[in-house]
Amino acid sequence: MGGGEMVCTSGANRNIALIDGNNFYVSCERVFNPLLWDRPVVVLSNNDGCAVARSNESKALGIKMGEPWFRLQDLAQRHGIVGLSSNYALYADMSQRMMRLLGNFSPFQEVYSIDECFLDLGVEPDATDVGQMMRREIADSLGLPVGVGIGPTKTLAKLANHVAKKRPEYSGVCNFNTMATDDLERLLAEIEVGEVWGVGPRGAEKLRAMGITSVLLLRRSDSSQMRKRFSMVMERTVQELKGVSCLSLEIVAPPRQQIQSSRSFGQAVYAQDELGEAVLTFLRRGVRRMRGQGLVAGAIHVFIQTNPFRERDPQYRQGITMPVPSPTSDELRLARIAVRGLSMIYKPGYAYHKAGVLLMELENSASRQGDLFADRQADGKSAALMDTLDAMRKRFGAEIIRMAGEGVRQRWAVRAANRTPRYTTRWAEIPTAFAC
Repeated sequence: MGGGEMVCTSGANRNIALIDGNNFYVSCERVFNPLLWDRPVVVLSNNDGCAVARSNESKALGIKMGEPWFRLQDLAQRHGIVGLSSNYALYADMSQRMMRLLGNFSPFQEVYSIDECFLDLGVEPDATDVGQMMRREIADSLGLPVGVGIGPTKTLAKLANHVAKKRPEYSGVCNFNTMATDDLERLLAEIEVGEVWGVGPRGAEKLRAMGITSVLLLRRSDSSQMRKRFSMVMERTVQELKGVSCLSLEIVAPPRQQIQSSRSFGQAVYAQDELGEAVLTFLRRGVRRMRGQGLVAGAIHVFIQTNPFRERDPQYRQGITMPVPSPTSDELRLARIAVRGLSMIYKPGYAYHKAGVLLMELENSASRQGDLFADRQADGKSAALMDTLDAMRKRFGAEIIRMAGEGVRQRWAVRAANRTPRYTTRWAEIPTAFAC
């Protein structure tokens, strides 16, 4: 992004807050299992592969993000590390509950990720107290710990959140707006430049080579020169660090351009039929998300690949993009196209490790241009069927009705040997209390 114009405004007197869950996945697990408190806990990726979340106790043992679980077995035995399979249904539901509660503090909310959101608190004079109220509300209602960072811009709010989590003296809420300039600059001088949102590892390395090692030095740099040496993104970052707001809150999420649904397999897959089961399962899940946003797809990309980490095995990776003659959200129509695409790229003799579907050329179903030659009666039946399926899945669960091509046994399904119950979304897995 070297060209284009950047629109920035003064962030003076604004209180932008970033609220972020502390070790969110681990914290969700601890809500329902107090025995995990104060123990080193690691939440693992699909197929129990790598660490995607770590408790503070696990971080203290030197466990890094993305470290393979099989390499941690000796360490786990010595220190009693608990390894849990990912429970995304639980995490997503807890996230939605947290975001609803936080939305009560401001009508201007941007949900940035599963455990982060920005709030515009306006010119609230007691923003630090509001931050503490948020923390108490989330803790009392959900049992989740959060940190709150407050600043005049989104970049400074995110940096303040980092400080709130790392420095106990702030009691979980750091407000840059209430700090004297000298105190703030002393603090920024102690923070490594790589901690700035948007800088990234490569940017930090280049900045350090220029002698810019701290946040304070980046804040004091010439933003126009940063644009010449890096990009408009770096110029914007420097302006934000100076207190000039260049990033507005995305109150309404922009429409998605693509929706991907993919997974690694629990075991190697060789047969085309089994690959087809996986592709159709991923397609159905992707279409459900697409329909939930009122979108239709104009193209589908199907891909399959072997395991690149098994270097001794023959390697193969291929994908194909299939156009959809008339953009639709009918999973049955899309399924036929996806299966045809798979048949065109499948090659026998390979141990397939992963497959996926990408729904592309998305557009709003209500505003898209109609097809003059479409079969209106067939379209009406399709819409009625999909609406019925949506209603049944909403009432009885997303997996209650599946396409026959998805299979029954699904030997390729993701391994999750240590997944905890989906406490908040499945009646059969709700916690049970027994009287003594």
